[in-house]
Amino acid sequence: MSISAKDVAKLREMTGAGMMDCKKALTETNGDMDAAVEFLRKKGQQVSEKRADREANQGLIMIHISDDHKAAAAIEINCETDFVARNDDFQQKAQAFLETAFNEKVSSSDDLLTKAFDGRTVADALTDMTGAIGEKIQISRAIYATTDGGFIDYIHPGAQLGVLAEFDGSITNVDVARDVAMQVAAMNPISVNRDSVDGDVIQKELEIAKEQLINEGKPAEIAEKAAQGKLRRFYEERVLLEQKFVKDNGISVKEYLEQNGTPLVTKFHRLQLGETNEA
Repeated sequence: MSISAKDVAKLREMTGAGMMDCKKALTETNGDMDAAVEFLRKKGQQVSEKRADREANQGLIMIHISDDHKAAAAIEINCETDFVARNDDFQQKAQAFLETAFNEKVSSSDDLLTKAFDGRTVADALTDMTGAIGEKIQISRAIYATTDGGFIDYIHPGAQLGVLAEFDGSITNVDVARDVAMQVAAMNPISVNRDSVDGDVIQKELEIAKEQLINEGKPAEIAEKAAQGKLRRFYEERVLLEQKFVKDNGISVKEYLEQNGTPLVTKFHRLQLGETNEA
């Protein structure tokens, strides 16, 4: 059977055994992870504690943007404790992994694991970190993107939440653009504009609004029309360009950008430890 690089990396993370040894063990055991661990033990391999079973829900969100704002990379690197996430060496390694993701134009975290890093691979480096630190270390997300417009980023203090926002044109006022990236971080919109909201979400909101109105005593035909008004309010709360700007509730995000001669947002990645929101 075909053994994936991801499974090989997982077994290496679990055991600390060499990549080729892990691949052989999985091949011999038809991909059975527990049997592969036993196979390595029978061959005399020193098998470390199964750190892969631990929860790595702390870590960092990191973003790098090119000087011309036309290319960007982002990663989520995880560990088990905030103490490790704040360690200088961990942060330096994370920065190096981010630079590798940017330079190699990676398409995913699995892609990043295979890239060369200090004469080996990123997967090897993570395994070494796990052994040295004594915590499970993993890169759970990696993004690389380019644009004809411009990128701007925002990292919330503590680096557990970050936003990469794409604009429809060159960014001349970084402060204005970053204000909108901060808006994405704070308000967690589901889309950039109403046209990109999933149809199922719209239908569900209409059904909820109609049911609420009927329960309030409104006739069905009136509730049908009034539900559209509630949907408009839904857009104002959940769609980025229609949201009230957090620094001035008298205008929308779209109006704020237009008033400051800044291109509109076309896409965003909102990365938070353990979850992501892209639109």
